[in-house]
Amino acid sequence: MAEKHKDIILYPLITEKAVDSIERDNKIVFIVGKKATKPEIKNQIEKEFNVKVESVNVLNDMKGRKRAIVKISKEFKANDIAMKLGVI
Repeated sequence: MAEKHKDIILYPLITEKAVDSIERDNKIVFIVGKKATKPEIKNQIEKEFNVKVESVNVLNDMKGRKRAIVKISKEFKANDIAMKLGVI
């Protein structure tokens, strides 16, 4: 179970576009494990950062990574999560 826990969220994605979406849309982008599901990602983010997640969109990028675009609920700020992670 502990191994599965680590395979969900791997690291935050730090690109100009990802950082813009933190400030503009209250969304934060993570690279996640290939087998991670939307509910697993949502639960992991909510537990780890003590926030409420509004939605999770998942896509596979050109580099073969799986990205999760996580929209944080209005009561919370994606900025705070990004600061904790050292993204901004």
